[in-house]
Amino acid sequence: MGILSGNRIPIRHGAQQQGIRRACQKARDVLLEAAGLVQAGITTGEVDRAAAAAIKASGCTSAFLGYRGFPGTICISINEEVVHGIGGPRVIQDGDVVKIDVGVYYDGWVGDNALTVPVGNVDQATLKLLAATEESLLVAASHARDGEMLGTLCWSVENHVKQYGFTVVRDFVGHGVGRKLHEEPQVPNYGKRGERPRLKAGMTLAIEPMINLGAEKTRILADGWTVIATDRKPSAHYEHVVLVTEGEPEILTARGRMFPEGVANLNPRPVSELKP
Repeated sequence: MGILSGNRIPIRHGAQQQGIRRACQKARDVLLEAAGLVQAGITTGEVDRAAAAAIKASGCTSAFLGYRGFPGTICISINEEVVHGIGGPRVIQDGDVVKIDVGVYYDGWVGDNALTVPVGNVDQATLKLLAATEESLLVAASHARDGEMLGTLCWSVENHVKQYGFTVVRDFVGHGVGRKLHEEPQVPNYGKRGERPRLKAGMTLAIEPMINLGAEKTRILADGWTVIATDRKPSAHYEHVVLVTEGEPEILTARGRMFPEGVANLNPRPVSELKP
């Protein structure tokens, strides 16, 4: 996927930024509520329905339901499923890693975020994948500064995870976000350091590393949505919406870190402790 020219990327100011900020906070709260339900024995459909109730209670609507025909309220993807999984009768098992991705509309603005929840006894190699993926998201977010090159931000994700032997999914990428779920620019998790466009204060980027334990190749299942790693090895997905500023980047969907020490400590914090 190519990176598009910077003059097509929306820039928001003042009340517009505040609108996106509020939508992102709503999306973050729904994400943490839904992710907090993930445990062995619950079905993905139950989590989806709970998320739908939380979205309605918060005064939002789902940004995913009906998008190009998507049938779920949120995306729920397990183990080798990378993204775009659909809630249904599948029962979550001990040892699973469950990706929860929540997008909402609130007052005409979009909030979008995701995290991966380890369930019970997850092996150390997979926990390391999760920790490295979450860490790569924060590394990338640190580049969301006025004057920085988008290519450098994208490059930083792959540069971080490859040191652990993990691979970046290339078929799906992050994106700009604002009035619509997907805006310019595309935000791959790979790229060339120093490549344009130049980031400008007021841009809002959905940065979302999708990282595989094994090979990078993916395919879409017969449901037309669920993306899996073709080698059936686990995948991890974390996402934040980040506001480009002239100083420290502002993570609009900010939450606590699941792995505060990155790969140095593979004991994940429970979702209940991630609330800001």
